[in-house]
Amino acid sequence: MPSVHRAHHESDILINFKKSCHSPLRKVASVARSRAFRDKEGKVLLEGRRLICDALSAGAAPQMLFFSAVERLQELPLDKLQQAKLIKVRYEDMKTWSDLVTPQGVIAIFSKPDASRLVFPKDARLQSVPLFLLCDNIRDAGNLGTILRCAAAAGCDSVLLTKGCVDAWEPKVLRSAMGAHFRLQVFPNLDWDEISKHLPKDVVVHVADNNSSFLKSPVSGQTENGTSDEYSESDSDEESNELSLPCLKPQVYFESWAQRSTALVIGGEMHGLSLEALRLAEETEGKRLFVPMAPGVESLSSAMAASILLFEGRRQLLLLLDKTRRRTRSKIF
Repeated sequence: MPSVHRAHHESDILINFKKSCHSPLRKVASVARSRAFRDKEGKVLLEGRRLICDALSAGAAPQMLFFSAVERLQELPLDKLQQAKLIKVRYEDMKTWSDLVTPQGVIAIFSKPDASRLVFPKDARLQSVPLFLLCDNIRDAGNLGTILRCAAAAGCDSVLLTKGCVDAWEPKVLRSAMGAHFRLQVFPNLDWDEISKHLPKDVVVHVADNNSSFLKSPVSGQTENGTSDEYSESDSDEESNELSLPCLKPQVYFESWAQRSTALVIGGEMHGLSLEALRLAEETEGKRLFVPMAPGVESLSSAMAASILLFEGRRQLLLLLDKTRRRTRSKIF
């Protein structure tokens, strides 16, 4: 946009915000803190210039934007804010709801993005590999955000979140993910019968064993604190069948396991992997992948296990792609 036209456009935008009345920040706090409100209203809250810019670049629809100073507003792509209501508020008021020690002075309410309709950066699409991440009962917001960030960095195709996971649009998840929501597809709140719709037909599903004890609490008997009664033998064949677990072959993470479209399931640290995850892995002839650890160490965090396995999966898939290219070239020449 020519500088003259851009200056004129910015002037129009700034005039528009003056016509807006001050809106109470109570609604902002509701969007930020209440999952029920976000789900009911179909809105999410993003804070900070970088996250808002990432969302706008991906085609997310802004509805309302609060800013503490005109300078903060001018740091944003104003041409993509034409449909949004712009509201100037005091910086002190912004600090009353923000979880940040030093708020950046700009926050926005967006329509909840549909991952299938977002436009992701070209460089991210070109660097992606056929690797899919399934998050199973990840309850900690910081862990989930870090996992999403790892998935984006490893070039995952998409991330699928089961209904047992913390909301992907929690403020702490968003901060920890550092814009990952707008660099790859994230499908939240899925039932297990919906998972297969987001995976290739020939996919192999592996599960991450990030605990020293693989069977932490994947079936009935689980309580709120993640504990359960130990499995015991029963004289009843029916009860025995109900409690029987899929048999998955254990395998060290650096051995070959990503040789075509591959999905990896990461379970929550408290609740572990669900029975549905284990069954899906068994059905696709997947493995139980583990990271050898020094004696006395109980487990890796979910985020740490995801990081190690995702980058190893990426390495294996890139090697496979390179071999395929070499074979193709040798046939041509």
